[in-house]
Amino acid sequence: MESLEISAKTVEEAIQRALEQLGVSREEVDVTVVEEGKTGILGLGSEPAMVRVTPLTSVPQDDVTERAKAVLEKLLVLMGVEGSITSHVETVTEGTPSVTVNIHGDDLGILIGRRGQTLSSLQYLVRLMVNLQTKSRAPIIVDIEDYKQRRYRILEDFARQIAEQVKAQDRSFTFEPMSSFERRIIHITLADYPEVTTKSVGSGKERQVIVLPKKV
Repeated sequence: MESLEISAKTVEEAIQRALEQLGVSREEVDVTVVEEGKTGILGLGSEPAMVRVTPLTSVPQDDVTERAKAVLEKLLVLMGVEGSITSHVETVTEGTPSVTVNIHGDDLGILIGRRGQTLSSLQYLVRLMVNLQTKSRAPIIVDIEDYKQRRYRILEDFARQIAEQVKAQDRSFTFEPMSSFERRIIHITLADYPEVTTKSVGSGKERQVIVLPKKV
């Protein structure tokens, strides 16, 4: 996949836009700041920031899969959690194969956490440890009893409901803070919706998606 250059008011906003457009996480790309940007005074003399985001090359999938399963099994033992692990490879964006490791078992809600925050942290740890072993940044998805698939379907339906509400009331709607995974679902679901548009605002864990009426 080729590099993508994105401009925005700030470097962080430009990076977030690029990640959402590419459908990848921050750990899966190399970021080069082309222009820092300037805020200006009262809007005068301001200049946009620009970044170049390049997806990193994946290592052999079989190697990534086995290492990811081994790392996850060790983490489960250390946490005192029992579960079995399955894996498969899928293409989450064109040309970007991703390894998914899924944990199965009883009473695994503790690994998901509020709004999936614990699961996101677990995925981060697995990615970090595998990437250190392979000296790369392989795209790895950690799921629990297909939680992310179920969440995907729920958010798709909710996004469509909100789009109809925004259309009917001609008034924007702001979602609660979401992970990059969840924000991407909203953006993708409503990308071709004729009457509304979406944008992300905020930073870090407080980043949110706004659905707005599309002005003709």
